[in-house]
Amino acid sequence: MMKAGDAWPDIAGRFTTEGHVLPVRIYYEDTDFSGRVYHASYLRFCERGRSELLRSAGLSHSELLEGAQEDSAIFFAVRRMEVDYLAPAGIDDLLEVRSTFAALSGARLIIDQLVSRGSTEIVRARVTVAALAANGRPRRLPAALVAKLKPMPLTPATEKKTESG
Repeated sequence: MMKAGDAWPDIAGRFTTEGHVLPVRIYYEDTDFSGRVYHASYLRFCERGRSELLRSAGLSHSELLEGAQEDSAIFFAVRRMEVDYLAPAGIDDLLEVRSTFAALSGARLIIDQLVSRGSTEIVRARVTVAALAANGRPRRLPAALVAKLKPMPLTPATEKKTESG
């Protein structure tokens, strides 16, 4: 029997030279009446990508909430999300969610995400995530957390950003 920390091959995604990549299969539940992926489903896919990026870096949400980092609970909340929908996806498509850090400072992370099907870009998102203490107030990223995230791939400066990025 598998334990919570065990991973099936690729269930948590993998790191490549282009950042963390998470495979996502499109199911009926992800689509609207037209058979295309419903726009809000991409937000779920991006959330999974961010969660697995952190988990792959050794930062599971459950450990952060237990205060495993510097004896103080910390959690993340999306403060801002810019999303560009570029092409449709449909049932049975196999997509990839690529996540890279654009910035890591103070009490925030900025993560760039690309959902693609092969060479076709489906969605681009830039997500600003705030670090919060257990009381809900912003808090600086703990040094131990920063040390785990610093080696992660950064978004290349030449990569196309969303309009305000």
